[in-house]
Amino acid sequence: MIAQRIRITGVVQGVGFRPFVWRLAQELALAGWVRNDAQGVEILAEGPEAQLDLLLRRLRCDAPPLARVDAVEAQPAQAEGYREFAIVESRPGKVVTAIGHDTASCPDCLAELFDPGDRRWRHAFITCTHCGPRYTLTRRLPYDRPQTTLAPFPLCAACAREYADPRDRRFHAETTCCPQCGPQLALLDAAGRPCAAAEPLPAALERLQRGEIVAIKALGGFHLVCDARHAPAVARLRERKSREEKPFAVLLANAASVHAFAELGGDEQALLESAERPIVLLRKRPAADAAFAGVAPGLAWLGVMLPATPIQFLLFHEAAARPQGATWLAQAHSLALVCTSANPGGEPLVTDNAEAIERLAGIADAFLLHDRDIAVRCDDSVLRVAAGGSQFIRRARGHTPRAIRLARRGASALACGGWFKNTVCITRGDEAFVSQHIGDLDNAASCAFLDETVEHLLGILDVMPDIVAHDRHPDFYSSRFAAAFAQRAGLPSVAVQHHHAHIAAVLAEHRFTEPVLGLALDGVGLGDDGAAWGGELLRVEGARFKRLGHLRSLPLPGGDRAAREPWRMAAAALHEIGRGEQIVRRFAAQPAAGTVAQMLARGINAPPTSSLGRAFDAAAGLLGVRAASSFEGQAAMLLEGLAESHGDVMVPANAYHIGSDASLDLRPLYGLLADCDDAGRGAALFHAGLAAALADWTELAARAEGLKTVACGGGCFLNHILTRKLVTLLQQRGLQVLLAHRLPPNDGGLSLGQAWVAVLTMEN
Repeated sequence: MIAQRIRITGVVQGVGFRPFVWRLAQELALAGWVRNDAQGVEILAEGPEAQLDLLLRRLRCDAPPLARVDAVEAQPAQAEGYREFAIVESRPGKVVTAIGHDTASCPDCLAELFDPGDRRWRHAFITCTHCGPRYTLTRRLPYDRPQTTLAPFPLCAACAREYADPRDRRFHAETTCCPQCGPQLALLDAAGRPCAAAEPLPAALERLQRGEIVAIKALGGFHLVCDARHAPAVARLRERKSREEKPFAVLLANAASVHAFAELGGDEQALLESAERPIVLLRKRPAADAAFAGVAPGLAWLGVMLPATPIQFLLFHEAAARPQGATWLAQAHSLALVCTSANPGGEPLVTDNAEAIERLAGIADAFLLHDRDIAVRCDDSVLRVAAGGSQFIRRARGHTPRAIRLARRGASALACGGWFKNTVCITRGDEAFVSQHIGDLDNAASCAFLDETVEHLLGILDVMPDIVAHDRHPDFYSSRFAAAFAQRAGLPSVAVQHHHAHIAAVLAEHRFTEPVLGLALDGVGLGDDGAAWGGELLRVEGARFKRLGHLRSLPLPGGDRAAREPWRMAAAALHEIGRGEQIVRRFAAQPAAGTVAQMLARGINAPPTSSLGRAFDAAAGLLGVRAASSFEGQAAMLLEGLAESHGDVMVPANAYHIGSDASLDLRPLYGLLADCDDAGRGAALFHAGLAAALADWTELAARAEGLKTVACGGGCFLNHILTRKLVTLLQQRGLQVLLAHRLPPNDGGLSLGQAWVAVLTMEN
C-alpha cells in the first residue's frame, strides 16, 4: 500500500470533478480524500500502486464533460491509514484555478424538467454538476455555494440529501435547488407591479403571442423578447430601443425549426447545439424575411440561437401545450422569438431587477424575472462558420472565462483593450483570460462596466499585474483607465499600436513566436505617424513591428462623419480617380454634396486614412447600396450580402496597382465600380478584386521579407467572402495563414494582443 498526493489543474471546479474522483476511488478501492482549493483539485489517495497508476490515467482521460484538465501531477506521500475515501471541506488560498463557463441545460435535467412525475417538473432553475450557470453567479473562488448567488437559498431536506450523496448527479452541485427551496419566478407589468396570474411563465408567453415586449431575466442579464413573426411588435421593439436597422437574433426551439428559414450545415448545427449555446449566423432562406419581417432587413445572414436556460425551454414547452417527456424537443415548432440584449442606448446589459424596471421603462411591456442575483453581466456569444473553422463575432456567455494558453509563462499583464467592442485581458503564468464583451466605451455606464470587470477578474484570478497595456490612442477611456491604474499601483505601462495588437492577438492564440507578416485590415486605428491606419502590412517580431506597406490613403471628408455616411467615401473615391466633378450630380440627394466636393478639392477637413473599412464604404456608396449607415459595418454587410447572392466574377488585370513604395492602390477598382450599373455584380467584383489585390500585395511582401507565414487580424476579416477568397489565394501561393478562432478578429480581440506584447516587453 502506498500513498500519493495528486494535484489537478484547469477548469475542475463546478463541473462535478470531486464526485467523479470519489466514484473512481470507490471503483478502484482506494482510500483518502479529495477537496477543492485555490489551485484546483487536490487528492490524497492510498492503495496498491497499480490502482493508483490507473487512477492517474483515468483522471486525465475520463474527466466530466465540462471539465478541462490542464495537468495531473502526483508526488509520493506518507500513508495515513485511511479506511475510506471522502470529499472534504475546500481550502482557501492564492487562486491559480479558474471558474467554469455557463452552459445549457443537460439532457438529464431536461428529462426531469418535462417529466410530470419528477419533483423538478417545470422547475425554471433546474441544474446539476453537468450544466447551468457558473461564471455569471460566482462571486469568488473556491467555487462553493456560499460564494455564489445561490447562497441565500438554503437547501431543503430532499436537495440536501442529493447534495450529500456522492452517487447522485447533484452531489456538491453548488447551484442545485428545487421548487421548494430555489428561486421563484414573478411576472410584473410595465410599471413593475405584480401581475395577477396563476403562473408567471404561461402569462408571459400569452403576452408575447399577442404582440407585447417582455424583458426576461437570463443568465448574464436581461433579454428583450417579442414574437419574431409579429411584425408590429418587432417594429415597436426597434423604435423603443432606438435600433433602426441593426439585426436581431431569433430564438427557435431546435435545429428542426431552423431548416425552413436558414441553411444549416453540420458545422453550424454543432455550434447551435453546443453546450455554450451561442448565436450562430446562418445564410437566410427566402422564407426568412417573409416570416420574420424587420428582424434582419437587407442582410444575407440570420442570427439564430437555441434555448439555453430552463426558462427558455419552458416557453417552448408551454407553446407546445406541455407535452410529457422530452421527445417533443426534436420536433419542429412554430414559436419564434426575437431575443436581444436588454441594454438601452448601447449601455451594458441590465442585470438587477429594480434596475431593469427603471432602465427598461418605456421599452418593456412586462417583466419575467426571479430573485436569483446575477453576479457578473455577460452577453450572448455570436459565432459563424468561416474559413478554417468557427469564428467569433462576439465572445461572451459560454466561453468566458475560458483561458487561452500562451506559448510560455511570463509576467502578469493587464490589458485594457480599445474603444469599440472593448474587452480586457489578464495573463497569469501561461494563460490569458479575456473578459466577456464589454462594448463601445461611448457612455459612462460602459466605462463603469470596464472598471468592474477589471476588478472582478483580478479578484477571481487572485492576480496583481506586473505591467499594464493599452491602445496608443491617448483619448480612449481604456487608455486613461490603464494609465491611472498603473500610476496608482506603481506599475510600468506600455502603449501598443492598434494593428500590432490585432496581429499579436492572432499570434498569441496560435502560440506562434517566429517573425510573421501581419495583414491588419479594419476600420480605424491610430498609427505611429498620428494618421488613421486600417489597411496595413506589418512585419511582426514579438514586441516589435515594422510597417512595410499600406493601402493608398483616401480622404475622409468631414472627418469621422465619413465613417457613418458611405456616400462621402464614394465622393472621396471619385475625387481620387479624377472624377470629382461628378460628386454633386451623383449625390444630388445629399444636401452636403457641394460642400463635400469643395472639401475634397481644397483638401480641407478631409484627413487621410488607409482604412480598408472605409474602402468598403466607398464601394457601397459608389454602387448606391447605402448612403448612410445606421450601425457600424452596415454598408459592408449589405455589400457582402449582394456579393453572396451574385456569385463569382472575373477580375480585370488592371483592377489595382502595387506601388514602388509597397502601397496598394485600389483606384482602378473604384473606377470600375463607378461605371457599374448592377449593384450585385459590382459587389461581387469588389470582393473578388480586393481579394486578388491583397493576395498579390501580401505575396510580394512575404518574398521580400523572406517570410512564409501570414497572420490576419482586424474587423474586415469578419467578411466571409473576403476571408474565404483571400485565404485560398494565399495558400495557393505557398503561404501559411493564421486566423483568429478563439477570439473575434475585430477589436474584441485587441486586449489579448496588447497583453501578449506587454508580456514580451517585460522579457526584453
